Amino acid sequence: MSNILEFNEQNLTIAATTIKKGGLVAFPTETVYGLGADSYNAKAVAQIFAAKGRPTFNPLISHIAEIDMLKELAVPDARAYALAKEFWPGPLTFILPRRTSNSALDLVCAGLPNISVRMPNHPIALALIKQSGTPIAAPSANRSQTISPTTAQHVADSLGDNVDVILDGGACKVGVESTIIDLTTKDVVILRAGGLSKENLEEFLGEKVLLSHGNPELPTSPGQMLKHYAPKLSTRINVAPTDRQSDEFYIGFGDMDCDLNLSPTGDTTEAAANLFAYMHLAETQTTYPKIAIAPIPNNGLGLAINDRIRRASYK
Repeated sequence: MSNILEFNEQNLTIAATTIKKGGLVAFPTETVYGLGADSYNAKAVAQIFAAKGRPTFNPLISHIAEIDMLKELAVPDARAYALAKEFWPGPLTFILPRRTSNSALDLVCAGLPNISVRMPNHPIALALIKQSGTPIAAPSANRSQTISPTTAQHVADSLGDNVDVILDGGACKVGVESTIIDLTTKDVVILRAGGLSKENLEEFLGEKVLLSHGNPELPTSPGQMLKHYAPKLSTRINVAPTDRQSDEFYIGFGDMDCDLNLSPTGDTTEAAANLFAYMHLAETQTTYPKIAIAPIPNNGLGLAINDRIRRASYK
């Protein structure tokens, strides 16, 4: 019997009850599918790490459904509230000082003094959080270091019976994970490029936003491991059409001949939405033993795409 449930009110209740009882629910967000558990239930959160094969020193994002929930988890300042009002719900995660009195969040935070929080822009995710009555900790719903899932079937193929319920809400719209920003310092620092562009943040803040890849040996936010989002097949990046080798499945960008094209018009938003789905197709095709990906510009969501494919190709 499949654990994929089509979204409706009855199945939403089943999913929320599963969260309340300490189970795992995969659910759609605008970015990718998340593997969710009650943020306050350490035993349930431990199951996330076990199901994914994820190291427990790699912190998780807690998802909320209302801005008022932020102060229950973190210590937000005026800058955080301004950013939340502008960009939430949406693909933006804050790193903020955590409420020190709440030891239940130790595992979610990987023992760090800060917590990662966001409000997803997806009606199913928001409904699940509200009906569950708790923040939901949720990394991407896939085995650690493999390609992130943008459909319910991707989740099932990767995690199988390790997840109790998969709520099917169709394909994810943005297609890459959220942008993570550190709000614990004077300057706003992007710790993971994602679904909200650096340019959008800088325009709103009226200041330069810094960029850091963090320490992969001791990550302070999700998405900082050197090898991540990786297909099963050997992958090369920044490969021009003339440099493609005969044994490579070629993922293109812009006006070029290729096996799959992330965006024939050179639109980085369209390319981001297609990225993980096309990487899944590339790793499951049987004609070529290797993958090559065309150069992607760093503007717009290209920064996030290049972050993902750089980690995907890490040897």
